[in-house]
Amino acid sequence: MDPSTGWQIRQSFGGDDREALDTFHEQNWGGPIVVVHDEAIDLRTLPALIATGPDGKLAGALSWRVDGDALEVVSIAAAATGTGVGTALLNAVVAEARSAGSSRVWLVTTNDNLRALHFYQRRGMRIVGVDPGAADRARLMKPRIPTVGENGIPVHDELRLELTVESQ
Repeated sequence: MDPSTGWQIRQSFGGDDREALDTFHEQNWGGPIVVVHDEAIDLRTLPALIATGPDGKLAGALSWRVDGDALEVVSIAAAATGTGVGTALLNAVVAEARSAGSSRVWLVTTNDNLRALHFYQRRGMRIVGVDPGAADRARLMKPRIPTVGENGIPVHDELRLELTVESQ
């Protein structure tokens, strides 16, 4: 249990976790496939961190992959916002990146996701790139991606955010 957040963060090891993660991904992403930077990624093939509370219920999950000197967060979601789950998961994956020798953690969100942009930037991530039309292209692979997102903003572009990982 992380004393600063109250969440227990651990790696998922399949079994009962798999069913809970599949349900969680269905609720948050419309299934286990996410489409990002012109690639369909099956979350079931990636390592995952899960957050549970004192009741043992799944409160959040983060899936990632390591590529060279970087760790990419492919998916992060919390069952409820404003609870500290996202922060605990992000802190845990930064520690994972550090232990894997990664020099940076990066992820992608869409242009409409102001809540995510606020969250990531407050935690030290910087916008390092914009891919105009990436969400439009992703919608060709996954038609369930909405055309209009948060606050009535049309969903068109992907924004890449990055955090430099300090070695300890």
